[in-house]
Amino acid sequence: MINVTENAARELRSLLEAQKQTTRKGLRVQITKGGCSGLHYEMTLDESKSGDEVVERDGVQFFIDNESAGYLSGATLDFHGGLTGTGFQITNPNASRTCGCGTSFEAAKETPVQSGH
Repeated sequence: MINVTENAARELRSLLEAQKQTTRKGLRVQITKGGCSGLHYEMTLDESKSGDEVVERDGVQFFIDNESAGYLSGATLDFHGGLTGTGFQITNPNASRTCGCGTSFEAAKETPVQSGH
């Protein structure tokens, strides 16, 4: 599944603490159609849903829906801070090409949708 760095886990924990979340929220990482390269990364604070892959790192959770799991297999989620490119970033071995902004990609090949656990 997806690899999550210590920086990404730390940033998510900080976001959840700042919002004083009382529910068990985490970061949903998903792939949708769109963007300049055909597929687009989307990330939102959410709760786990039935069928999600759940990756836990340092006490926080990351959720990946079944349709996105195949595109994210072996990918790394990191967080970079700085003057340029601040935010969660994905390094994806399944991408044959990415756009300049880094939020859109083209799959290297047709990635099969994973089923069940």
